[in-house]
Amino acid sequence: MSIINPSGKDIFSVTTEWCGRPLTLEVNRVGFRTTASVVARYGDTVVLGTAMVGSRPVELDYFPLSIDYEEKFYAAGKISGSRFIKREGRPSDEAILIGRLIDRPIRPLFPKGYRQEVQVVSSVLSMDPSFRPDMVAIVAASAALSLTGTPFDGPVAGLRVGHVNGEFKAFLTPEERAVSDLDLVVAGIENGITMVEAGAHEVSEQVIIDAMAWAHQMMQPAIQLQRQLAEKVAPAAQQYELVLPDETIQSEVDAWVDGKFGAAIRRAYPERNELIADIRQAFHDEFTEKLGESYDELRPQYDEAFTLALHKDVRRGIVEDKVRPDGRQLTEIRPLSSEVGFLPRAHGSSLFTRGVTQGMNIVTLAPLSYAQLVDTMEQTDYERRYMHHYNAPGYTVGEVRRLGSPGRREIGHGYLAERALTPVLPSEEEFPYAIRSVTEIMSQNGSTSMAATCSSCLALMDAGVPLKAPVSGIAMGLMMDGDTPYVLSDIADAEDFAGDMDFKVTGTAKGITALQMDMKVHGLPVDILAQAIEQSKAGRAHILEHMLSVLPQPRQALSPYAPRIEKIKINPDKIGAVIGKGGEMINKITSETGAEIDIKEDGLITVASPDGASIEKAMNWIKSLVEEPEVGKIYEGRVVGIKDFGAFVNILPGVDGMVHISKLAEGRVNKVTDVVKEGQTVRVKITGIDERGKINLTMIGL
Repeated sequence: MSIINPSGKDIFSVTTEWCGRPLTLEVNRVGFRTTASVVARYGDTVVLGTAMVGSRPVELDYFPLSIDYEEKFYAAGKISGSRFIKREGRPSDEAILIGRLIDRPIRPLFPKGYRQEVQVVSSVLSMDPSFRPDMVAIVAASAALSLTGTPFDGPVAGLRVGHVNGEFKAFLTPEERAVSDLDLVVAGIENGITMVEAGAHEVSEQVIIDAMAWAHQMMQPAIQLQRQLAEKVAPAAQQYELVLPDETIQSEVDAWVDGKFGAAIRRAYPERNELIADIRQAFHDEFTEKLGESYDELRPQYDEAFTLALHKDVRRGIVEDKVRPDGRQLTEIRPLSSEVGFLPRAHGSSLFTRGVTQGMNIVTLAPLSYAQLVDTMEQTDYERRYMHHYNAPGYTVGEVRRLGSPGRREIGHGYLAERALTPVLPSEEEFPYAIRSVTEIMSQNGSTSMAATCSSCLALMDAGVPLKAPVSGIAMGLMMDGDTPYVLSDIADAEDFAGDMDFKVTGTAKGITALQMDMKVHGLPVDILAQAIEQSKAGRAHILEHMLSVLPQPRQALSPYAPRIEKIKINPDKIGAVIGKGGEMINKITSETGAEIDIKEDGLITVASPDGASIEKAMNWIKSLVEEPEVGKIYEGRVVGIKDFGAFVNILPGVDGMVHISKLAEGRVNKVTDVVKEGQTVRVKITGIDERGKINLTMIGL
C-alpha cells in the first residue's frame, strides 16, 4: 500500500543483500525540506543522510562543501557519561574522524570550479551494537548526494575490513575487531578506489593490497543499489556554472611564464619557493603596469592562472624529464636531520627535519589514572592511555593566522600518527604509564603527519618507552599521464598541490602499522595503489635507518623528572581489601605515604611518586593487605584473642591463625596468659592450613 507523506511524494525503498545482511535505502519518509534525504537501514542500524545545496555560486576560491557525522547517544540507548553534559554538543574526535572518512572520498568527485554551497550530514538514529555504523553513514551521505542533481560523480560506498584467522571480513563484531590484525577502511566508486585509511599490527604490504581489492569488490552491491535508487527518483539535473580561469587569461599567463619555469626553478626548498615568489611578484607588477586600475579586479583570476601554470610545469617536469620540482629523482628522499633530548625538563623530546618540513615532539609520562576517559555513542566509556596531539600554527607556513582550537586537519593528522605508534607500544603491565605525545610542527612543506610520526617515535624512545619496534613514515605522491602512473616518494607541497594522490604509509621493518590515502582523481585501480605501497617500503627503510643512527634503541633509564611507578598484580577478589569500606583504606594509604595509587579491574595496581621511599611504603602496605598466607612462612602478628586452648594471632589484614597452647613455648604451659597477653606482638610460623582454611601457627623454635 502506498503511503502519502506531507510532501505529496510516495515513500518507497530499494533493497539488496550486502555482506550477509539486507541494505535498504528509503526516501520521502523524513526530511521534506531538504534538497535530498535518504534513510539507510542495515541490520538494526539506521542512518539519515541529508544533503542541502545552495541555489547560486558563492564568491569563494574553493568548493564550499561541508560533511559532518553526528553521533546520537540515543541511537545506542545511552545517555552521555559526562557528569556535566548530557546533550550532544561539540562532536567528539571520533565523530570528526568519521566525518573526514566520509568527506575525503566524496570531495574529489565534484568538478573543479564548482562553487555551489553543499552541506551533507549523516546522523545515526539507531545503532546495531554488533558492528560500527560508519560505513552505513558513507552510503547514506552518498545516496543523498546522488539525488540532488548536482554534478556528483558518484555514488560512493565504503567498507571497514578486518583480517581474522587469515580471512578478510567486513562489519566485524567488537570481539572480532579485538583479535583482528588489520582495521582497513576502503571507499570507492564503481571503477576505482578513492580513499584508504588503516591501522595494522605490522602486516605485510601484500595483505594490505589484497584487502583493498577484496573491499572494492565487496562494496559493489551498495554502489549499484544507490544507482537503482537514483534511477527511480530521477532527480532533475541542477543548472550551474563552473568558476574557472578565463581561457584568454590563462593563455596570456602561459605565454608570460614560458621560459621562466622548468629547469630555471628546479632548486631545493626553500630556494625554489623564494624564486617563485620573486617571479610571481614580477608577474603582477608587469600586468599592473600593463592593465592599470582594471587589474585590481582581475588580479585573483591572473593569480590563479599563474598557479595553474606552475602546477602544469611540475607535472611536465615529472612526466617528461623524470625530475621533480626540487631536482630530486622520483624515489629520492629529502635531506634528513634529527636530534633528541634537547628539552631539558621534558620526559622525552625530539626534533625531526625532512627538507623544510620539521616536527618537534614532546613526550610526557604520567600514572595510568591520567588516561583519557572517552565517551562515545558506539561503546561504553573506555580509557585512552596513549594520546598524540598535533599542532600547526600559521607561522609554520609563513602566514599570519589567529591561534585557536585544533581543526579537523589537526585532529586527523594527530590520529594518524597515534595510530602509527599504537601497535608497538608496551602493555600496561610492562610499562604502567599514561603517555601524551605532542607534535609541534615548526615548518611545513609537505608530509607533516609523517614528520609527526617519526618525531613521536624518537621522542618516545628518548623518554625510555620500551617500544616493540621503531616506526617510520613516508608520504607517496602520484602523477597520472593518461594511463601511465608516476609514483613519487616523499612528496613536498608543490607535488601534492599539482598531483593526483597523497598516500601516507607508516610501519616497522616488519610491516605496516598505518596508512592513509586521499585521491584527487576519480578513483584508481588497485594495481597502481599496490605500486605506491611497494615503493614506499624502501623509503620507509631509508628514513628508519636515519632515525636509528640518532637513537638506536629506547633509553634504559627514564628522565629524572618523570614520575616513578611500580606495579603489582593482585587477585581481583582482593581489590576490595585495598580500597576499603567507602575508600577508607586507599585514602589512608595515599594520605600517609604521599603516593598516587591506581587500581584496574583486572587487579593491576600502580603506585606512583617522585619519592622512592613513598612508593616502597605504599607497596608494602598493599602487599600486606592482599598477601595470601603461606605454610612455613614466619610473620609478625598481634594477639587478638585468648582462649584456654590457645591464642589467636592476626598475621595479615583480615587473616587470623591459632597458636595451640602446646605450641606457645618449649615444655609444658599451664595457662596461655603465662606466655602471651592480648594486644602483644609476637613472631609466629604457619605450620598448616586445613581444607576449611583454618591456619595453625607455632611460636616454638623462632
